[in-house]
Parts: sequence; structure tokens; C-alpha cells
Amino acid sequence: MIETSYLKILKDGVWTQNTGFVALLGLCPLLATSNSVVNGLGLGLATLLVLLMCNVVISLIRNLVRPEVRIPVFVVVIACAVTTVELVMHAFLPGLYTVLGIFIPLIVTNCCVIGRAEAFAFKNGVAKSAVDGIATGLGFMLALVLLGAIREVLGQGTLFGQAELLFGELGKSLTLHLISDYRGFLLAILPPGAFIGLGCLIALKNVIDARAQRSARLALSAWQQKFNESRQPPSQAT
Repeated sequence: MIETSYLKILKDGVWTQNTGFVALLGLCPLLATSNSVVNGLGLGLATLLVLLMCNVVISLIRNLVRPEVRIPVFVVVIACAVTTVELVMHAFLPGLYTVLGIFIPLIVTNCCVIGRAEAFAFKNGVAKSAVDGIATGLGFMLALVLLGAIREVLGQGTLFGQAELLFGELGKSLTLHLISDYRGFLLAILPPGAFIGLGCLIALKNVIDARAQRSARLALSAWQQKFNESRQPPSQAT
């Protein structure tokens, strides 16, 4: 029963209630920084760490905080976590920190962070809150990386471009040039391209969910038919 509960938390955070594709929270950084896989992955990892730290801390102190002052407490905890992640990125990933710019400190105002603190961490134990933070962060990172991949391929003809910003010297060998002598599709890396790409990904997710539900209904119907047939008494010979 416990394993099922944790699996449901993971499924909800990564897919069923995905922050970028379903809840549509945090769209400002999602659309602004997702012009490449590396940028999306960097911001996604930063957001995941913030969600994990905030959920754990808020779950630990939830019995000490009066409901009337919970929102200011959430903001202070989130601000401390974001500042920690920002300083670490500034120290160890200065190139990526420069590229992402203001969107790292703006994680403080990301609705999905304070939303999970209010809706989940303040009402559940540490273990489940940690899993929820990881799942929600993975879901947001999935949206960032997929959108970044589409925009980078269409806009620049590459994948994992400037990976050295995140992976150091090793990242230079990760860049894939998918289309040689590609002049680029400017719309893909502009803000309108981000909206179009996000809409296409949301539509694709809806199609996948609809097909999965249809397959589940057909499987259930077939099982019920076999079950009913097995309960019928065998016909007697005349």
C-alpha cells in the first residue's frame, strides 16, 4: 500500500499533474529559458533542488508553524533554498549562471514551488514530501528539456549545444550537429516559438493520455467479458 502511494505521487508529479503540461505553472521561466536542452536542464535541476529542500524543510516544521503565518514562512524557506542554489551555481557553473540570469532568483516566485508547499508538504510527512518535491521537479524538468530540444533542433540544428556550460570540458563532446549547414529557423528560438512548441507538446500529451485511457477501457471490457463467461454454467447436452 505504501509503495502504491509513493508510485502515485511520482506519476502525478511527472506525468498526470505535470507542472508545465497540465497545471501550466511557472510558464515564465519555462518559455523564456527553454531555447536549448542545456538551459532547460540547468534550470530544471535548480528547480528540482529547490522543491526538494523546501518540501523537506516545510514538512519538518509544519507542526511548529501556525496556519495564519504559513505563507510568509513558505516564502522565507523558499528564498533561503533559492539563494543557496544560486550561490552554488554561481560558484561551480558560472557560464550557465550567466545564461540563465534573473530566472534563477525568480524561482522564489515560481507558483509550483509555493503550490507544492501549501498543497502537499504542509500536510504530509517528510518522506512523502521529499518524493513529491522530486517528482514535481522531474516533471518541470521534463517539460523544459523537451521544449528546449524541439526549439534547439528547429532553431539551430543541434542538440546539447554549449553543453560545456553544465558538464565542463566533457560537455564539448556531447554536442550533436543534426543538420549540417543549417541556417536556423528563427521563429523556433523566439518567444512565439516557445508558445507554439508548448502547445504542440500539450496536444501530444493529451493524445497519449486519450489512447492510454481507451486501451485501459478495452482491456477492462475484455476482462469483464471473460469473467462473465467463466461464471456461466456449462450448457447441458440434450
